[in-house]
Amino acid sequence: MGNNFLFRKYNNIIGWLVFGIATYTYLSTAEPTASFWDCGEFIACTYKLEVGHPPGAPTFMLFGKIFTLFAGNDVSKVAMMVNAMSALASAFTILFLFWTISRLAFKIVSKNNRTYVLSLAEQTMILGAAAVGALAYTFSDSFWFSAVEGEVYALSSLFTSLVFWAILKWEEEDDTDSVSAWRWIVLISYLIGLSVGIHLLNLLVIPAIVYVYYFKKYKFSWKGFIYAGIIGILMLGFVQSLLIPKIVKLLADSEIFVVNKLRM
Repeated sequence: MGNNFLFRKYNNIIGWLVFGIATYTYLSTAEPTASFWDCGEFIACTYKLEVGHPPGAPTFMLFGKIFTLFAGNDVSKVAMMVNAMSALASAFTILFLFWTISRLAFKIVSKNNRTYVLSLAEQTMILGAAAVGALAYTFSDSFWFSAVEGEVYALSSLFTSLVFWAILKWEEEDDTDSVSAWRWIVLISYLIGLSVGIHLLNLLVIPAIVYVYYFKKYKFSWKGFIYAGIIGILMLGFVQSLLIPKIVKLLADSEIFVVNKLRM
């Protein structure tokens, strides 16, 4: 964001302050035990590292298992620890949402001029908008509900917000060093791969990533805009309908062949 040192400083400070508000809100209102639906199953599966209902959520189970260790020998605290994981994941989602809004607002105010120096009024406006947007989502009904129970949606929301924030970091750094900026693309690929083991919600970021890349690398035209949308949808369909299920099927068929046919 150019030479706006103070803006970057306050952007970090206020972002972590909003994170603190969200963390206190979710931890203080977290379910003490299990909510009356899939949460009991997820909590039990994370504690015993078992397989949940299809399609499964192995990444969620591994993260959840780490949090269950904080219960010590008191099994009555296991559910609360898994719920606390959702609370912290949701709070970090709010943090990355704040930084995403402030980044997008900066681009609007600066008219996409990276060296633009913000006035005090513009800094206040951007940071205020980011705080209002992030806090509005903090206390929204559906998100708050998922933030206080041991379900996959809180952790999935964290990966979704982290992936979109990462593509904006790529977009920002691509101006200065396009080679090193690609590390963000590698990180995004890794995070999306991990998120498949939580929930497929994260895949919906793929079309948005395509559009960020398009607007960064190409001059806008309606034809290009439509083509970028089609490419994004095709990439989403390829990953969701072909890549993920076919790889799993290949591994399953290979195991059956090796065991049943080769007797290994």
